[in-house]
Amino acid sequence: MKLPRPRPADLSFFLSVVPKTTSVEVRPMFRNDAAFVNGNMFMGLFGSDVFVKLPEEDQRELLKEKGASRFAPMKGRPMSGYVVIPSSWREDTERVMAWVSRSLEWASALPPKAPKRPKR
Repeated sequence: MKLPRPRPADLSFFLSVVPKTTSVEVRPMFRNDAAFVNGNMFMGLFGSDVFVKLPEEDQRELLKEKGASRFAPMKGRPMSGYVVIPSSWREDTERVMAWVSRSLEWASALPPKAPKRPKR
């Protein structure tokens, strides 16, 4: 399976909306980048798509927006809980940041995940 790579502008945008806090860690995922809190992925980049993890009610709300969709790294196989933020919102960073903040807040309350492999 060929995974999309982000363009420099996509990566730059993603990094600009990742919360700047010590509890957030950015690391590779799907040959792209993702942001984690307490070991839980709460947002990520997949090609040019920025996606966030949200509780069910917030997912429904975001999916009502034109251009939002379920995040599916493999066609027809969406990842539960993740929604792609409309690409048209790139010019409205505050709007994107509001959803990123909701995602971080929700994921911060999830139980911490233990690393799958030891850190070097």
